[in-house]
Amino acid sequence: MVAVRRRIRPPPAKRENRLIIDTDVLVYELRGNERARRTVAQNLPFGISVVSYLELVQGMRNRRELQALHRQLRRWSVNVIHIDTHISIRSMYYVEEFFLSHSMQLADALVAATAVETNETLLTANDKHYRHIPGIQIKIFVP
Repeated sequence: MVAVRRRIRPPPAKRENRLIIDTDVLVYELRGNERARRTVAQNLPFGISVVSYLELVQGMRNRRELQALHRQLRRWSVNVIHIDTHISIRSMYYVEEFFLSHSMQLADALVAATAVETNETLLTANDKHYRHIPGIQIKIFVP
């Protein structure tokens, strides 16, 4: 078993007032939910974790849908935030710390670590996946 540092560095200072949007909100928007459409439009540009990007791609049924997704992400000027060493270390800590008590899943740990490491607010409809994470800033989306 790999030892994970118990002391992780504090999150960096806030860079800009930008949002990271979780996969669930984007799925609502792509399926035509009007509230999601307005929310996304009001928060342009925004970032997403590479995990959310991969989840969206896995939800596409064919190449046409994938191309439409790519066009929409470009229209929104989405910044895909890649996993770096700090996000990786923080997500390892989250899984070790919260898997047994809160069933913390890999994808949620990576998205949460991305939000904390970039010091940006996470817009999600699934706040129960994240509310136990210390220092995370969450904005709840209600479809």
